[in-house]
Amino acid sequence: MERLTAALAPGKARGLPPVERWNPPFCGDLDMRIAADGTWFYLGTPIGRPALVKLFSSVLKREGDDYFLVTPVEKVGIRVEDAPFQAVEMQVDGEGDARSIAFRTGVDDLLGVGPEHGLRFERAAKDGLKPYVHVRRGLWARLTRALTYDLLALGEVREGAGGAMFGIAAAGQFYPALPASEIEGIGI
Repeated sequence: MERLTAALAPGKARGLPPVERWNPPFCGDLDMRIAADGTWFYLGTPIGRPALVKLFSSVLKREGDDYFLVTPVEKVGIRVEDAPFQAVEMQVDGEGDARSIAFRTGVDDLLGVGPEHGLRFERAAKDGLKPYVHVRRGLWARLTRALTYDLLALGEVREGAGGAMFGIAAAGQFYPALPASEIEGIGI
């Protein structure tokens, strides 16, 4: 995590707004969407200013399956194709249960895999596997294709109550991805 932290520009880090405490009235939907590759669009055009994307991401809130940008006085709906964030960099230290895995998202959130930032896996088209890391308040980051390969290379098979599972060990926890019997059929 130190390497990832050092890679970010120095300066005073600001905390995130307390969007979980804000419950303003719904003001309608914006023509804004977050594509599956993590690109933010407004009126069909990619938002080219990273600082603006970071600002919007800081006021993103999820309620059920819906996503909103919120301020203390208004709430507007946006569309999210897959996950609102994308993990773009990974650092791994150690092995097995003592292994630490850290991610950096495209908007510079730093996430150390553990109880607060767990991993989950979903089946993808053509029998693929999509890994995600929890960012905050029900918001997830999907790993890029390259990181998916790197993460799955760390996988191992462990016996559990439901049988042998393939998964990832980190921070003293095992995150099962799929039954071990299905490993050979997985494409990414």
